[in-house]
Amino acid sequence: MLSFRQLLWLFFSLAFILLSQCTYAKDLKSSCNTCKQIADNFIKGLDLTKKQNFGGGNTAWEERALSKYETSEIRLVEILENLCDSSSFDCNHMVEEHEDHFETWWFKRQKKHPDLYKWFCIDTINVCCLKGTFGPDCNDLSNVPRGQARGVFGACISDHLSHSIPYTTECHSSCKTCTGLTNEDCEKCKTGWGEDDEGACLDVNECLNDPPLCKEDQYCLNTDGSFSCKGCDKVCSGCTEAGPDKCQSCAPGYQDTEGTCTDVNECEQPDSVCTAENQECVNNKGSYICICASRYEEQEGVCVKIPEPGAVVSDDSWFSWLTLYFTSLHDQAKENVEAPETVKRPEEHVDL
Repeated sequence: MLSFRQLLWLFFSLAFILLSQCTYAKDLKSSCNTCKQIADNFIKGLDLTKKQNFGGGNTAWEERALSKYETSEIRLVEILENLCDSSSFDCNHMVEEHEDHFETWWFKRQKKHPDLYKWFCIDTINVCCLKGTFGPDCNDLSNVPRGQARGVFGACISDHLSHSIPYTTECHSSCKTCTGLTNEDCEKCKTGWGEDDEGACLDVNECLNDPPLCKEDQYCLNTDGSFSCKGCDKVCSGCTEAGPDKCQSCAPGYQDTEGTCTDVNECEQPDSVCTAENQECVNNKGSYICICASRYEEQEGVCVKIPEPGAVVSDDSWFSWLTLYFTSLHDQAKENVEAPETVKRPEEHVDL
């Protein structure tokens, strides 16, 4: 059971909240009316200035040299100066506070968003959105999660009539800050994105950069707002994308076969690449090696025949073979003492 003091505190707290909301509601309604008046006066200003020019007398020359009056900054300034009565503080304050928005709409958004009232009052500064709706088309808020008020990374979606906790949703991935949900509603583009002629933030393709941002043995992969450098296929000497069919040229040991880099079989060349006696060629990917032929073994850099078991040989041949055999054993023992872990391997050749 609450005490009288607690009930009294609760009563005054609720009264303060309700009074604050009512005051806020009146402020918002006043801001919306002011904004609508500004938008209406801007359209009237467009109508009043549509037949004017730069005032120099030579309209054709002025439009060639100074650009067209109808889209000029001079015309914009003339319209802005007549939006408000000098005695209307709220009107003049709103125009001064949001002058950058008028310039953005005038030079970048006017073609895509001809309705200044919707773009400025509803979408951009959010002072005229209906209850339970948000954005340029006042979309339904029922499926949008509650969040914090307008921040750097969120678009404010306030319920101006019920004045409950404001709603937020994420800006488009291209936006650093925004007033709505699309890439056309960015106030500023994120790094890796650039603004087009219509004011929308589009991805910058860093892979078109000159000089290239990746190394010679890499290709550039563009991603939304960024890029990455990927290694070329080993058969390539420079490439544009992944795969043996995207090589700028083929690496040593490979050849272009109908647009794809394939292995060169050096062992099938007309001129033998293994020129020593009793050697044969073994092809590898991108290379080859020369080894002793079957029933031959390498001894002191020479491929010598291995005697078959039970074979009859002459005394001279037998003596020569024994000499080579024991000499080989002696050399192997000597090598094992000096470098026991060293294993002699066939020489590998790489095409250049």
